[in-house]
This record gives sequence, structure tokens and C-alpha cells, in this order.
Amino acid sequence: MSQENEILELKEKIAYYKRIIKKMSTPIIPSIVPKTIMIPIAGYMFKERFENIENQTLEYVGEHREVEKAVFDFSAVDLEDVETFDYNDLAISIGRLNSSLRLMGIRPIYVGFNPRFIREIVHARIHVDLETYNSFRVALNSLLSEMNQTISSK
Repeated sequence: MSQENEILELKEKIAYYKRIIKKMSTPIIPSIVPKTIMIPIAGYMFKERFENIENQTLEYVGEHREVEKAVFDFSAVDLEDVETFDYNDLAISIGRLNSSLRLMGIRPIYVGFNPRFIREIVHARIHVDLETYNSFRVALNSLLSEMNQTISSK
């Protein structure tokens, strides 16, 4: 095999693995709450990744018209994971995602924001109208309560 063919093959493998990583970075999980999906967000946040989260979510709800609620769980995002992300950009990105989902008839819910993120958003006087809960469990219990259901303690 020539060196050029080897390089081309390696580039194709890299592109293939990048697609896999991109797909895996936004898992969308049907919830135990009917018509609700969960999007756990963990690890390093940067603008392109958040755009991927937005695109994947919008595509998913466009294909799954039964979805009415989307819960984004930021619990696994540490301070150092967003250290280089401009908080203004992150707030704008979340606001854009929120507006897009609402235009599609989806109720976006956010859980697990870290205190520094909240402080930076408030300090920057950025207005983002979000439905938030401190944990995924609290959000699910609230949604189930609205439907007069509960999570079994077993």
C-alpha cells in the first residue's frame, strides 16, 4: 500500500470516528415520563458541541412528533468543562435552543446548572426565560405530578 493510500485511509477513519463521537456526544433518551426525552450533557462544553446538541435535539423532535417535553441535564458538567466557554455565548445558545424548541411545540426543561454558571448569567444581566429544576429526579417528579402519577419507591 502506498503512503498516499495509507494517509487517505487514515483520514477516512478519522472522519468516521469523528462522526461517531459527534453522534455519541448527544445521547437522547426516552424518559419514563410519557412524551418526554432526556438529554444528558456531560464533559467539556464548547460552541460547536452545543450547536451539535441543538441540531441533534431539533432533528430528533422533528422525527418523533410524539415528544412534548425535553429535559436537558447539565448535572455532569463541571466548572472546568465550561471554563473556556464564554458565558454570554452559552446563555445565548441555551436561549436559542429554548426558543427553537418552543416554536416546535416542545416544552424545554433544564436541570443541574452549576452555581457559577447561574451567577455569571445573572451578573451579565442576560435574560433567559427557562424552566429549571435542581435535579433530574425533581423535574421528573414534577412532570409526573402534573399527570397525577408518581415514581414507584421500589
